[in-house]
Amino acid sequence: MEQLGRWIYKYRYLLYILALVPMFLTRDFTRNNELRYLSIADEAIRNGNIFTFTNHGVHYADKPPLYLWIVMAGKLLFGTHSMFFLALFSYIPALVIMRIMSRWSRAATTPKEMVAGELMLLTSVFFIGSAVVLRMDMLMSMFITLSLYTFYKMYKGEERRRDKWMFPIYIFLAIFSKGPVGIMVPLMTTIVFLLIKKEWRLIGKYWGLRTLGVLIALCAVWFGSAWVEGGNEYMNNLLFNQTINRAVDSFHHKEPIWYYLVAIWYSLAPWVFLIVAVIASGLAKRLVKTDLERIFLVASLGTFVMMSLVSSKIQIYMLPSFPFFVGITVLWLGKFSKNIVARVAMYIPAVILSLALPGAIAAGYLELFPLFESAWIIAAAAVLSITGATAIWLLTTRRWGRENSLKNSIITIGAGILAGIFTISFYLPQYNPHIGMAGVSTVAKEMANESSANNFFVYDIPRAENADVYLGTPPKSLSIEEIKDILEGEERGVLIVKQSSLDEIPELETTLEGREKRASGYFFCIPL
Repeated sequence: MEQLGRWIYKYRYLLYILALVPMFLTRDFTRNNELRYLSIADEAIRNGNIFTFTNHGVHYADKPPLYLWIVMAGKLLFGTHSMFFLALFSYIPALVIMRIMSRWSRAATTPKEMVAGELMLLTSVFFIGSAVVLRMDMLMSMFITLSLYTFYKMYKGEERRRDKWMFPIYIFLAIFSKGPVGIMVPLMTTIVFLLIKKEWRLIGKYWGLRTLGVLIALCAVWFGSAWVEGGNEYMNNLLFNQTINRAVDSFHHKEPIWYYLVAIWYSLAPWVFLIVAVIASGLAKRLVKTDLERIFLVASLGTFVMMSLVSSKIQIYMLPSFPFFVGITVLWLGKFSKNIVARVAMYIPAVILSLALPGAIAAGYLELFPLFESAWIIAAAAVLSITGATAIWLLTTRRWGRENSLKNSIITIGAGILAGIFTISFYLPQYNPHIGMAGVSTVAKEMANESSANNFFVYDIPRAENADVYLGTPPKSLSIEEIKDILEGEERGVLIVKQSSLDEIPELETTLEGREKRASGYFFCIPL
């Protein structure tokens, strides 16, 4: 058993990868964001653009080029968009962040605490969610974490010669991945840390000519290239509309200042109870003694406060702080192994997980959830229930000592969640028609070939124009009156409509009554 434990510890990153591989191989691209990135990349390839992007002819300056370059590279390399290839650029950065945090804190933690921290971070809802969806947030967070780790090494005098140059390069790559947050988090964290240490004179050492010079030079190349390709209008959108306007008075994702006080509870689930309990207790007991603890607290709580002051807010914007919320919790975990508050905080997710199978069965019988649609759903729920029950037993038993029960239960729950994700991945091919538009596009193309139609239409489906990735042409959005006009005219095509739209809009149902309807997930394909 001890030999098995050593083997698992040594090869745990391979196990982390294997847990998610089935999902990368089986799921479809989501309609709202992922399909849009693919469409933008296709358009850039067709237009020969490198630094400026459009989405069906409309300027798209929302995101910097780095991630879209990756999408473009995948298309040019494979001739099609590969989910597995693109998923690696979310998941590998997540593993790199975990590895950095473990290396950063290894002198202050035990191997068991290190593994517990890795699993806590990886299985936090929005961290693992960001690791499996195709977005640039995890890439940016990796570069932010690398920049802060490099700063800390320089501060402690442990840097390598190249680290003085890599510090600004990491920050630029963070900006080049997602935008201003890439510099906001490192700037705030390093300056606040030095102010707390009463070493404000050192700010110029880390944010001096070398750092500013590298950042200005690299940004000048980027902005200059974007201006040459896109002109003044694109630059105004890139530099002002997508930065200053979003920060001060957002036109997009505008939320109240207390938004993250609510969002944090489900973003860091199922560990949020333990994280809040440990950090609150640690601050109350004034446990902050080391520079490592200080910088982790500044990076977590400081980012939380800073992002709360920014007008534009969604849960994933807090992603760069998650490694540090977990990091400070792990640093203090040993001091709270027998603490009743921390133990109760672990019982909560354990009990919830233990109810996964009974809850799923109840939801299945009440027809709230398609439990009996696949054995994989039942299997995944069973895995989670067994995990929760095991964690409860570990928290209760004193077989390995109370000081280890908290860590053992964390490792058990983390491994169990990964096992549950691995299991449910085999259900995804069956659920894919509900996730994206690959399935319905295939059905629509089949119907178009059968009826010799060459047009595709949609009714009330947001961002459906990005289905041009599958259809070869963007489907046109129609109103009910326009649908009637086509039915009365000579134009032929295939309409994609949500099944719920037919149920909820009598006029639409009456207009399309008697016509063939082929189902695919949430949609119907109807020849016009």
